[in-house]
Amino acid sequence: MTRVCFLGGTRYSQPLDNTGKKKFGALKSLGELFVIGFSQDLYPRRFTEHAHFYLMSRLPLPMLRYIEMFVLGSLLVLWLIFRYRVQVLVTESPYEGVAAALAKKVAGWLGRKVVLVVESHGDFEESLFLQRRILLPRLYRLIMRCAAGFTLQRADLLRAVSRSTKAQLTRWMPGKPVVQFFTWTDIEAFFGASIPDDERSCRNILYAGVLIPRKGVHHLINAFARIIEDSPRAKLVIVGRAENKDYAAELRQQAGQLSLNGRVRFVKEVPQVELAAWMRKACMFVLPTYSEGLPRVLFEAMATGIPVISSPVSGIPEIVQDGTTGFLVPPGDEAALAGRLRWVLEHPDEAYEMGRQAQEFAKQFFSTEIYVQNYACIFKMARCLIRGR
Repeated sequence: MTRVCFLGGTRYSQPLDNTGKKKFGALKSLGELFVIGFSQDLYPRRFTEHAHFYLMSRLPLPMLRYIEMFVLGSLLVLWLIFRYRVQVLVTESPYEGVAAALAKKVAGWLGRKVVLVVESHGDFEESLFLQRRILLPRLYRLIMRCAAGFTLQRADLLRAVSRSTKAQLTRWMPGKPVVQFFTWTDIEAFFGASIPDDERSCRNILYAGVLIPRKGVHHLINAFARIIEDSPRAKLVIVGRAENKDYAAELRQQAGQLSLNGRVRFVKEVPQVELAAWMRKACMFVLPTYSEGLPRVLFEAMATGIPVISSPVSGIPEIVQDGTTGFLVPPGDEAALAGRLRWVLEHPDEAYEMGRQAQEFAKQFFSTEIYVQNYACIFKMARCLIRGR
């Protein structure tokens, strides 16, 4: 039996939410799974539900969580390697991967061979600098490059979620094997939320995601302000966690300064089933981002049967066909974004057809079976490396 440890900055609840249950319920057929991540609060947790979870305290500052992952995460990985004979380490990014790479190196000194799989879900070089203000950015960038290099040099296999993330990994580690496949989503919840014909008259514009500058939500609010006179029934719904609290506060202040109170609604982060319900009430989904990997929220929205508007960056052009399943607008171009918002509102029949085609694409793009098969392929490659083949 293959014993695999997933390590990353993801937050998990106890018990798992429906999405977590489906994901690890599907993956458990591949071996015995161990997961190192963070709890939803300051209390560490350990429990078993399809996998063995070891959740560290979610400390309030990102830097403290990185230190916690580096110190405690490394020790936990080492303990799992020697206590439960974990053979494969899968890390969510090159940065959290420092803990796994260090544990692999120490385990090797002690005669235990493990395989390290490093994943990239986005632009690990630039994304952080688009999320929040960084003190001493040059020093921070140097530290990040050293951390990423340390991890990637010790990786045996790489996993990308899009062509752009694959190209970045290949640039860093030419010749190292890269497997590319999409990220996990509870897609059935969104297919089940398809919009009936009699609800095509809705005028809700939806954004969902963390509230950080990189997502470009401030541009969306400005673009929305440009169309409210022509679309008096339109409303903007912003769903997401205030990851950057200063930015989130600025967004609320921006909406007030533009006299959009009552037209812009802020909703806290919700589970995927509830997010599907919000999408069902929307006539379009908008993600005016500057940088992504392959954002699952886009094909979740497409699965509900609504057109999407996003930016032609990273892996997004791989899933959004401009003019067919949605629109692609240059990030920061508020005039162009406003024009596309207005078009969708003024052409409900054409927008409905866009949403129908988007849903057909989503059905072909993602499946749980293919997701599991891709991890099965990675674990098979890992076993071959362990056996020296």
